[in-house]
Amino acid sequence: MERSAGHSRRRRRRSRSVLGGTLAVATAAALTVTGLVSTAQAADVNNAKNAGFESGLANWTCSGGSGAAVSSPVRSGTSALKATPAGQDNAKCSQSVKVKPNSTYTLSSWVQGGYAYLGASGTGTTDVSTWTPGSSSWTKLSTSFTTGANTTSVTVYTHGWYGQAAYFADDIEVTGPDGGGGEEPGPVIPAAPAGLTAGATTTSSVALSWNAVSGATGYKVYRNGAQATTSTGTSATVTGLTADTAYEFSVSATNAAGESVKSAAISARTAKEGTGPGPGPSVPKHAVTGYWQNFNNGAAVQKLTDVPADYDIIAVSFADATPTPGQVTFNLDTAGLNGYTDAQFRADIKTKQAQGKNVIISIGGELGTVRVDNDASATAFANSVYALMQDYGFNGVDIDLENGLNATYMTKALRQLSAKAGSGLVITMAPQTIDMQSTSGEYFKTALNIKDILTVVNMQYYNSGSMLGCDGKVYSQGSVDFLTALACIQLEGGLDPSQVGIGVPASTRGAGSGYVAPSIVNAALDCLTKGTSCGSFKPSKTYPSLRGAMTWSTNWDATAGFAWSKAVGPHVRSLP
Repeated sequence: MERSAGHSRRRRRRSRSVLGGTLAVATAAALTVTGLVSTAQAADVNNAKNAGFESGLANWTCSGGSGAAVSSPVRSGTSALKATPAGQDNAKCSQSVKVKPNSTYTLSSWVQGGYAYLGASGTGTTDVSTWTPGSSSWTKLSTSFTTGANTTSVTVYTHGWYGQAAYFADDIEVTGPDGGGGEEPGPVIPAAPAGLTAGATTTSSVALSWNAVSGATGYKVYRNGAQATTSTGTSATVTGLTADTAYEFSVSATNAAGESVKSAAISARTAKEGTGPGPGPSVPKHAVTGYWQNFNNGAAVQKLTDVPADYDIIAVSFADATPTPGQVTFNLDTAGLNGYTDAQFRADIKTKQAQGKNVIISIGGELGTVRVDNDASATAFANSVYALMQDYGFNGVDIDLENGLNATYMTKALRQLSAKAGSGLVITMAPQTIDMQSTSGEYFKTALNIKDILTVVNMQYYNSGSMLGCDGKVYSQGSVDFLTALACIQLEGGLDPSQVGIGVPASTRGAGSGYVAPSIVNAALDCLTKGTSCGSFKPSKTYPSLRGAMTWSTNWDATAGFAWSKAVGPHVRSLP
């Protein structure tokens, strides 16, 4: 393995005569007396942009999608670079930096983790690099270079080494004369948050949400003037409270520059003991979710009572949008469902619930266009979904919006719904694979924002083609590796394992692509929960509390003789 570090250039020290030194001092003194001293050289600056990765990967390019900004570990500020070598990719992250010709620069970075290299190329003279074989704590790498006579920019880079662990980098500096871009200004203290509202309350907790603040990297939540908790998103739940007691809450925004003033305070009272809406059937530790079709597309037509007992959550598909933005309603397709009446449907919901099943209303689908992108539409969404819950007896809501989602306002909508429905509310989500590739995606942000009230995210592992797994490698759909390596992104991205489920088609006709046999689903469940039956990808740890699996749809399952639910249902119930 070649690990060649760049050779530093040694400058020869020239000797001076005493006479020469005396003459130089005398000349300087004469210039001072006559006022002819030249202008002092400008102070050196850090010419690198987004040197601490506080703005994610802005200004940086990482090979093969190997890099990500992470919140831990960090040396300073709130973010650092994590770059993970994979296969023939050494996780190189680079930036073009403006410099002055014929100038000397110091290049440095703090690194941690696996093998880490730091270097500069295109200097016009001798390119340099330095490296460390890895460290469990922050270690400083440093070197220097001199630019050529015509050099106005250089490429600075970090990278790891093939087959080695991920490395972390923070506080990268290219210190020397200003190359024309100027030193990047530091962050300013953010403004105070606005829109603080209280959501669901219990006898011991109050859920809060607020508007995002530009430039903020975190928030502090105060209860009666004392800090109660912190959050990196725009919501938090304050716990440890006393029943039937009024509290005052406020929130501030923070970043590397400091903390804002507190928001306007609001009051909220915890619930009384023994009050509030009664919870619906509890969702099992390991659960199977199935979508029931309120339409006929060639799959077997079903009544709700035709859905097998293997399904713990039944998502009625779908609610319909109204002309009012955010508002939804439900219209049973009696004609398409062979005369299934509204009265029978309502009675069947109660029958399923009496059997310990949760029946929820799904919003969206492939053709659903429900827009929740402002305060008014968020309120309309919450009010209309709650009205359907009261009218039909639904236990909750499923978010299956495949035509875009706004995390800020969907979070507000779901928190308003939670405040109305209480602790028994079931919230599920069914994002597409592309929606959960990064925590910066709107779907992923929504899931994290409502983590305290979220039941499960059943990502659709189909109709997507090849995707990146959590190890940075590309996996093709239809394999156990596709299921496990993509689930790992959610499991390591902040969701609790109990909030992660595997969503697949029930038959080859249930989706355009991505069907896997039930045995593959069961192997993926075993791999994630027990570390067995894995393919080439094996997660670094197991997740015994993984929620389970989901399928589209119970109707397509019926068309295929219930092969999916007969195989996957018992297996989910047998998980640790």
